[in-house]
Amino acid sequence: MSSLPRRAKAQVQTVVSKDEFSSLSELSSASEEDDKEDSAWEPQKKVPRSRKQPAPKESKPKRVPRVKKSTPQMSDGTEGISVKEELNSPVAIADIDLEDRKSKLNTVQTLKPAKTKRKNSAQSFSAQRTKKLKVEETSKAGTLEGGSNITETPSTSTMWEGACKKEENEDDFAFGQTPLKKMKTEMCPQGQPVKFPANASNIKEEVEMNWDIVQVLSERTNIELWVCANIIRLFNDDNTIPFIVRYRKELINNLDADSLREVRQTLEELRAVAKKVHSTIQKIKKEGKMSECLLKTLLNCKTFEELEHVSAPYKTGSKGTKAQRAKQLGLEGAARTLLENPGALNLLSYVRPDVKGLSALQDIETGVQHILADMIAKDKDTLDFIRKLCQNRYICIQSSLAKVSSKKVNEKDVDKFLLYQNFSCNIRNIQHHQILAINRGENLKILTVKVNISDGVKNEFCRWCIQNRWRPRGFARPELMKILHNSLDDSFKRLIYPLLCREFRAKLTSDAEKESVMMFGRNLRHLLLTSPVPGRTLMGVDPGYKHGCKLAIISPTSQILHTDVVYLHCGQGFREAEKIKRLLLNFNCSTVVIGNGTACRETEAYFADLIMKNYFAPLDVVYCIISEAGASIYSVSPEANKEMPGLDPNLRSAVSIARRVQDPLAELVKIEPKHIGVGMYQHDVSQTLLKATLDSVVEECVSFVGVDINICSEVLLRHIAGLNANRAKNIIEWREQNGPFINREQLKKVKGLGPKSFQQCAGFIRINQDYIRTFCSQQTESSGQIQGVVTSSAGVEVTNEKQGKKKSKTTMNVLLKPNPLDQTCIHPESYDIAMRFLSSIGGTVCEIGKPEMQQKINSFLEKEGIEKVAERLQTTVHTLQVIIDGLSQPESFDFRTDFDKPDFKRSIVCLEDLQVGTVLTGKVENATLFGIFVDIGVGRSGLIPIRNVTEAKLSKTKRRRSLGLGPGERVEVQVLNIDIPRSRITLDLIRVL
Repeated sequence: MSSLPRRAKAQVQTVVSKDEFSSLSELSSASEEDDKEDSAWEPQKKVPRSRKQPAPKESKPKRVPRVKKSTPQMSDGTEGISVKEELNSPVAIADIDLEDRKSKLNTVQTLKPAKTKRKNSAQSFSAQRTKKLKVEETSKAGTLEGGSNITETPSTSTMWEGACKKEENEDDFAFGQTPLKKMKTEMCPQGQPVKFPANASNIKEEVEMNWDIVQVLSERTNIELWVCANIIRLFNDDNTIPFIVRYRKELINNLDADSLREVRQTLEELRAVAKKVHSTIQKIKKEGKMSECLLKTLLNCKTFEELEHVSAPYKTGSKGTKAQRAKQLGLEGAARTLLENPGALNLLSYVRPDVKGLSALQDIETGVQHILADMIAKDKDTLDFIRKLCQNRYICIQSSLAKVSSKKVNEKDVDKFLLYQNFSCNIRNIQHHQILAINRGENLKILTVKVNISDGVKNEFCRWCIQNRWRPRGFARPELMKILHNSLDDSFKRLIYPLLCREFRAKLTSDAEKESVMMFGRNLRHLLLTSPVPGRTLMGVDPGYKHGCKLAIISPTSQILHTDVVYLHCGQGFREAEKIKRLLLNFNCSTVVIGNGTACRETEAYFADLIMKNYFAPLDVVYCIISEAGASIYSVSPEANKEMPGLDPNLRSAVSIARRVQDPLAELVKIEPKHIGVGMYQHDVSQTLLKATLDSVVEECVSFVGVDINICSEVLLRHIAGLNANRAKNIIEWREQNGPFINREQLKKVKGLGPKSFQQCAGFIRINQDYIRTFCSQQTESSGQIQGVVTSSAGVEVTNEKQGKKKSKTTMNVLLKPNPLDQTCIHPESYDIAMRFLSSIGGTVCEIGKPEMQQKINSFLEKEGIEKVAERLQTTVHTLQVIIDGLSQPESFDFRTDFDKPDFKRSIVCLEDLQVGTVLTGKVENATLFGIFVDIGVGRSGLIPIRNVTEAKLSKTKRRRSLGLGPGERVEVQVLNIDIPRSRITLDLIRVL
């Protein structure tokens, strides 16, 4: 949330009620520094392990002592709760007053909302003091400038986490405001979702408008108000989409990543409009043209089109509108009198024979008409009525061939728009790809486009205006009523109709662009999450004619074993076959990966023929065809040069093709997403939106798959949520200087990786335990300097500093011992809950990922039920489910195994072999808004029209919002039509395999 100036604090505090405080504080995240501060932060040097909470001078309550570690006990409000501290994290105990102590005891008991009267607070506390109960605080107390304390709801995920590092000066806080001097904090994440009352869902934005951003966001995205409020707060606190989707499900009502991206884009649009409105207001004020009515109209604008409509006359260099010129002649009073007191209006009194524009009665009537038309066109109620009217009426968009000379336009381009040369469609039924096609035709000057609003809409609008909104207050003479009627006609035709057309076109284009980008994102996700083919030696083939086919053989660990060039299509095919056979036998390689570029089909036929003749015996060789989009661009990139120095760029592309099968995600992240070739109209849409969405999809895929931090590349690492190029580089440098990471806690030692970055990335980073065990055993043998070792409940060892170093406090350092939870998707903030869950089911960390762990979890949940277990552990069901998944998944678990593998083949089918009615299996190559392209192995992709992709044909797991299929999915199809001259195959979807 944007910070407010210091002088605004007192005002904000008086406006906001206590209810708003309590509801907002549940979702308010701990503050963090910006990237600049983040990159300069070095935890061990500059930030101590814990900070004291500054206490008011007038009251210094005693610090509550820490209790011994024990299993937490559920209790009512009169009993204390003892809590096990988080691993490796000292517990900071806040100084609190009477009301806060009672409030926090109630807060710990989540899922049972307590509405205890405040008057009992002091009595309960005195009883507690009598019993000398020991309470460890789990949430922060934020002290306002006015002296009142606000309790922040503890996280459902970190209910038992060690307290966060406290802000140094809490007097710098005001409601909805970040501290003026930010200090590094570890994250106290959000509490369970709360449906806010209407007055509490309002979120203070940097620039205030006459509309509520949460309300408008909810209307545009069809998402509940309380969810929108939560999402805004989460984004304001710089949380990434992967982190929110996996670890904050309860706050977003289980929305998926695509929905979150849509909300974020809409939110950015609304903020951009608000910012532009306020800059426009400042410009108009400088020119001295601002009026109260204009200010109100500007603050009502929700879109750029509305803002443009209202502000156009006030732009510098504008000649002014007809209405402005009439106002300069002094006719505004006449126009207002016509509406408010028509009986007193005498237009003849305004006649000035020597003044241009006032010389005749006709000129005066025209001037009054222009002023009234302008007032009507800028009135909010009038525009709201016409928009609502249009929603229920038939409005169509029409396109036709533009009247241009044949010299200016290419004939082939004209043929591409044959479907749209005499096109008409209701704007409510038009498809997104049709809008993009029409827009492209219009930009190329091939098509002319117009929006057609029926006369019935205009007639009903004028009738409503005369009878309701613009009815004169009193009897108006017929000549005055005629002016009013003419004003309405003029306003509709000259001002309102063009505005509506712009709004309709802008809305249709915006929606089409968003859907196109979302479709690109969905395709990219499917491609990135293609199941890897590990453990195989692969031969990558980049086909070619004149320059030969480039070969690269890579090991199961992606190392380049051999590169070569063979000329298969220049009459030397038989001689080259011997070389290929020798290479395959020498490296025991039985899988060939062929790129789908030039000479792909000839190369495929060559290998298929040799395989059918059993030429490579005793090897059972299979091949697959993979998209090579972007491989040539990558092969000449600095990244490829750094990774494969000295290797010819043509051979690098063959290596890239092979690696795309071995680990698609790790290889495809090296290529700019828009070059991967799974989009539609990507050159016509907003490039900013496209890049932001695709980068977000890559981040989501890499994060959800997770990376082994000790073996992953820098390129892969920079796509993890919370990391960027600099932080990834620093991690790799730390790894090279200090050896492998032993546990996630060591990430905090990396320069530039502060608490916020750690919180966002930690859950997506894996540490392979077998690799670490080997390393640790070597370290233990070589170093005998370990003393005073104490093992925590999660298996992380800590040791006291040598007593020779005179320090005021004993410092706890993480010793090089692995934590088995670091190999799972469980976030470090939930480690303590995971350990208590393990003790509840009688399991140990050594059993993580083993069948016996799964059995223990299943039997325990059958008896207790996941809701009751979550309540007992005082967390949410979503957080507990992540913990269960992390504990039960095998050590090398990769959820991409649920996705489709490449289609390995031994023979091919030709286009001429196909017949109508033939049933085939194929793999989706690309999905567009008008249909699905499927590779059925005949050299040309077939098209399943979008009308043939129905919900009934999709399995339950595939039924998504778009009813879409993505690249890599295997389908069973039937041939409906074959057009050999145009090489077009029309298919029908039978089912998804």
